[in-house]
Amino acid sequence: MRKVTLLLSDGTSFHGRSFGYEAPVAGEVVFNTAMAGYPESLTDPSYAGQLMALTYPLVGNYGVPPKDVDSNGIPVFLESGRIHVSALIVSDYCDTPSHWNSQETLGGWLKREKVPGITGIDTRELTKVLRENGVMMGKIIFDDEPDNIPDAKYEGINFVEKVSCREVIEYNKDQGGKKVVLVDCGVKDNILRNLIRRGVHLIRVPWDYDFNTLSFDALFLANGPGNPETCGATVEHVREFLANPQVRPLMGICMGNQILAKAAGARIYKLKYGHRSYNQPVRMAGTEKCFVTSQNHGYAVDSASLPSDWQELFVNMNDGSNEGIRHISNPWFSSQFHPESFGGPLDTEFLFDDFVNLLNR
Repeated sequence: MRKVTLLLSDGTSFHGRSFGYEAPVAGEVVFNTAMAGYPESLTDPSYAGQLMALTYPLVGNYGVPPKDVDSNGIPVFLESGRIHVSALIVSDYCDTPSHWNSQETLGGWLKREKVPGITGIDTRELTKVLRENGVMMGKIIFDDEPDNIPDAKYEGINFVEKVSCREVIEYNKDQGGKKVVLVDCGVKDNILRNLIRRGVHLIRVPWDYDFNTLSFDALFLANGPGNPETCGATVEHVREFLANPQVRPLMGICMGNQILAKAAGARIYKLKYGHRSYNQPVRMAGTEKCFVTSQNHGYAVDSASLPSDWQELFVNMNDGSNEGIRHISNPWFSSQFHPESFGGPLDTEFLFDDFVNLLNR
């Protein structure tokens, strides 16, 4: 294994060995505290442009699942058709996986998809640095190529545009269900699976598509990477939807929560180091109901800036940040966390049922 160095923008460096694709790379360094689920996290479009460090020490021991797709062309075991992280950083990489569903090694997968991987890094010390200083830019440099240094950019880049679908895609078209337009800002495939399984006619459109020109029964705003400030076109289309006298149900997830909030008139801010794990506790506002949730986001809604006809739906129990909003009278709501939760707990999957019930009233 070639020796590599992870160099953070504050000058902190970590030394390790390459086990993935051998090329220097730069991006925003973030940490994920999940104990399992790396195939799902790696293929989550919300990680586009980021170098992901896993705090769980042993990674790769259950390999990588097959790339099977279902009758709708959706991957069975992954959250999209490819890896989206810019690099993977782990403490101890296992290249001899043992699992009934393993088809190849994690290192082999990274090499095939041209994604660098580092092992031998003290990821918990790295996490402490990121928690104290906040997420920062980083570069992975090969020690035997010290002059080959990549440029690190994240802010201001429209990563949603990079991961969104390019054309309209329909699912369950011939089943006669209610029409739901899904705005693809980087949708996880388990969101698609949940909606398809509930029998709706799903119309998936690109992030900047003017869906208001279509005939449909409800709107769904999907997750996605980066800063919602880069999604001005989407926000304007949602604002037009909210102003339409024909009130139709709306649900948003993650980036969808932020886009809905911006369309309603609220502000968005960047979290110090984001929420990226499968064990974030949230409370339903106004109740004592708490849920364990899967999350992956670096920005949050400023609840204090919500207009008077909107209110918080969920609150994070760790830092008090917003985890969802709802309109006080219209059937519009969203969650900052991922109720489809692959990987992670399924405590909040009922939100999809709530959405479909609104649709069928």
